[in-house]
Amino acid sequence: MNPYPAATAFARKLETALRGHSPAGRYLVGVSGGRDSVALLHGLVAAGFRRLVVCHLDHGLRGEASAEDARFVGRLAGTLDLPFEQEAADVAAMARRAKCSLETAARDARYAFFFAVAAKRRCRTVFLAHHADDQAETFLFNLLRGAGPAGLGAMAAETVRTVGRRKLRVLRPLLAVWRAEIDAYLQAHGLRWREDATNADPAHATRNRLRAEVLPLLESAMGRDVRPALWRAADILRAEENWLASLSTDDEPFPLRLPVKNLAAQSLARQRRLLRGWLRARGVPGVGYEEIERVRSLLDPASGPAKVNLPGGRHARRRAGVLFVEAPGVSSDRRALPGK
Repeated sequence: MNPYPAATAFARKLETALRGHSPAGRYLVGVSGGRDSVALLHGLVAAGFRRLVVCHLDHGLRGEASAEDARFVGRLAGTLDLPFEQEAADVAAMARRAKCSLETAARDARYAFFFAVAAKRRCRTVFLAHHADDQAETFLFNLLRGAGPAGLGAMAAETVRTVGRRKLRVLRPLLAVWRAEIDAYLQAHGLRWREDATNADPAHATRNRLRAEVLPLLESAMGRDVRPALWRAADILRAEENWLASLSTDDEPFPLRLPVKNLAAQSLARQRRLLRGWLRARGVPGVGYEEIERVRSLLDPASGPAKVNLPGGRHARRRAGVLFVEAPGVSSDRRALPGK
């Protein structure tokens, strides 16, 4: 009788997720030293992935504990005879400068690090250890932020991040693996990991509060574990979003100007989707619901405004029956409309 059925489930789900990815390829793998990334690294090696580059970023948030995390991951990479790349970042200072949360600054720092290592190692793919519990929490987090289908679809098993002309493929092979299955796998193989005390501190991050306070309240109210339902909802919505996005490919590349009459004739959902893609193509940062609705107000010449403000010092304007975006320093006269 198998004493670790959950550990077997971990291995089976990981094997399924890795189909289509050659073990002979070179990959980066992000390893914090915590249970999730340690289990992922061990599972990848067990599955025959030997050309891995272990990547660790010290966020500088926990003093000597952060430094010990780096040393632990370095020793682990050495034990597995894998190359090790590490870097330190002052995430707190980055958050202050960018006026963003520690979570956002840490994520940005990690991806900047991955891009740098990818260029150095000539490798364009990174494995990350996000798992099913993370997926359920991400769905709930985005739901409470008022996200649409793209946000509610949470994380994808495979995405591509782009910085300038550089691309980085991100693989998350544990998205169907639950935390309990990770713990069972670690126990079955006698693996050690580093415990990050901030993960259990509700005051440290919004996600911690969702995990420690909100999810238990939801489970108490519903009388059951709600995480599988949240995970299923995210899975369904991501598939729906991918399908809807596939129907819009003929609209790209987006034109410089959008005819008001044609856009106003579309359904509400179609208007929002087109405007989201158009604004992003025009280089407008932070495009969300409020920005899209602001631009939609331009579609009514009778009662709507002729100009609205957008992030990044940009403006959207309606003139001569078309919408266009003005960047900082661009004249607002008719010369801003090519061909007019």
